[in-house]
Amino acid sequence: MTTGTNERQIVYNAVKCLECKETIVSYHVHDFKKCGCSNAATVDGGTYYLRYGAVDMNRVELKTIFADDDFSLVREFAVRGSRGVDGKQPLTWIPISKMERDHIEAVLEYGGADWHLDLLRKELNYRDKNGIEY
Repeated sequence: MTTGTNERQIVYNAVKCLECKETIVSYHVHDFKKCGCSNAATVDGGTYYLRYGAVDMNRVELKTIFADDDFSLVREFAVRGSRGVDGKQPLTWIPISKMERDHIEAVLEYGGADWHLDLLRKELNYRDKNGIEY
């Protein structure tokens, strides 16, 4: 199943297979993932489109977070890929709520997709408003 989301920006695109209990996340366009059980739950599309499937869709739970959802939720699911300070570490996906302030500021200086940079600015404002330090 594929769903267009021209009106809302996806920040988290995942499915949980209720058969094997595995949650699989698609982080970027054409990031096709499949669970390892006989239900073969799949997710694809990252933050660009929603595509999912399974042998039995009744055994799959969809989990999609959009940029316009409540920000206290968005900040926990919106991520930034990182390969460490030197760029040589394995790729990890860090929720923006867990990023160090100087990391966020470096990303804002470096650039990226406008919607993602907007979320990072919102994160800094959220921290300032709520007295959160990282």
